[in-house]
Amino acid sequence: MALAVLGLQPCLANTPTPAAASRSRVVYDSYILGPGDTLQIELLDIPELSGTVSIGPDGTLYLPRLRALFVEGLTVEELRYFLTEQFKRYVRQPEIYIRPVGFRPIRIYVGGEVKRPGYYTLSGVQSNMEDLSDSNTTADVSSGSTALGQGLTTRRSSSAGGSSSATLFPTVFDAIRTAQGITPYSNLAEVQVTRRQPVSAGGGKIRTQLNFLSLITEGDESQNIRLFDGDVVSVAKSPVVLREQLLKAGQTNLSPQFIQVYVSGRVKTPGGITLPQASALNQALNLAGGPSLLRGKVEFIRFTREGELDRRLFTYNPNAASDSAANPILMAGDIIRVQDSALSASISVMNELAGPFVGIYSVYSLFGGAR
Repeated sequence: MALAVLGLQPCLANTPTPAAASRSRVVYDSYILGPGDTLQIELLDIPELSGTVSIGPDGTLYLPRLRALFVEGLTVEELRYFLTEQFKRYVRQPEIYIRPVGFRPIRIYVGGEVKRPGYYTLSGVQSNMEDLSDSNTTADVSSGSTALGQGLTTRRSSSAGGSSSATLFPTVFDAIRTAQGITPYSNLAEVQVTRRQPVSAGGGKIRTQLNFLSLITEGDESQNIRLFDGDVVSVAKSPVVLREQLLKAGQTNLSPQFIQVYVSGRVKTPGGITLPQASALNQALNLAGGPSLLRGKVEFIRFTREGELDRRLFTYNPNAASDSAANPILMAGDIIRVQDSALSASISVMNELAGPFVGIYSVYSLFGGAR
C-alpha cells in the first residue's frame, strides 16, 4: 500500500541507513507544540536566559525577559525563529537551540471498523532527546522522511506479536489496541490517518493510507507510523468476514485474545461461554456440552454497531464450514439459543400441566397414609 499520498514520501524498509554525520542535526518540523510539552531552551553563552520550561495550559511559554509568549500551534523550528526575533531586543545576534525533553499525551480519534470507536488519550514512554541519540535507531527525523511526518518515531525494540509497547511514542498499533481491537469485518489493509499540518506548511490537513495488515503478517514497521495530537485513525470495513486476518490479529496483542458469548436453550450447559477470537458458532455449542437430542432450530442473535438486530434461524449442522450461514463467526456479545423441537415442547407443556396435579396427589397421599 502506498504511503506517498498528497505529496508525502514513503519510508522504505530497504532504505540504507544514513551516515551518522548526516543525522547529527535534527529538524523538528512536524511536531506541533501544545500545553504540556517541556522544552530545553538554550541561548548560546547566556545561561541566565536558558533553561527547561513547559508550555502552560493556556498555550503560553514563560521566559526570562520575554515573559509570557503564546506558542501553541508552532513547530519547534517555528518557535526557534520566533524566539530569535523576540530576543533580538535584548541580545545581539542571539543563537537559540531548542529540544523537546518531555511530550504531552496526545488525544486522537479512532473510528471506522474497530470495537470501540471514540476519542482516546495516549501517552508514550517519556524520554529526552539524548536518550534517542544513544539508542540504536535508524529513523531519519528530518523533513519528509516518512508519511505524515513519522520522523520522530523511534523504537528501542519490537516485542513478539507486533506489539508496539516498547515504542517511544504512540503509534497506529496503540490506537487500534486502545479502541479494543478489530472486528471480523475490519479491513486492516486500508487504514487511513488524517493529520493537521503546521501553519508554516500551509495549514489544513493531510491524509495517508496504510496497509496495516502487513505489520502483523510481515512485520512491516513502516506502516505503523507515529501519531500526533489531533490525528484521526479510521479502519475500513470489509463486506465479508476476514477470518484469516482475525486469526492473525488474535496471535498478537492487537485485539483481546478471547471473546464471550451466551448460549441458552436445549444445550447441556447453558450460560456464558469464553472462546478464542475467530471462533464459530459450532465451537460455542460444543463448549456448552452440545445440543440436546430433542432440539429444534438454532436462533442466532447479534446487536450490530448500527443499532440494528441481526437475527437468524437455521437448522443445526455440526459439519457446517466456518463462516457459513449455519456456522457464523462469532463476535463478543452474540447470543445463541437452541430452540425446542415439537416433541420436547409437548413434553414441557405436559410437565407444566401435570405438575400441579402431581403435587396435590403427593400431598393427599402423605396425609392419607398418615391415617
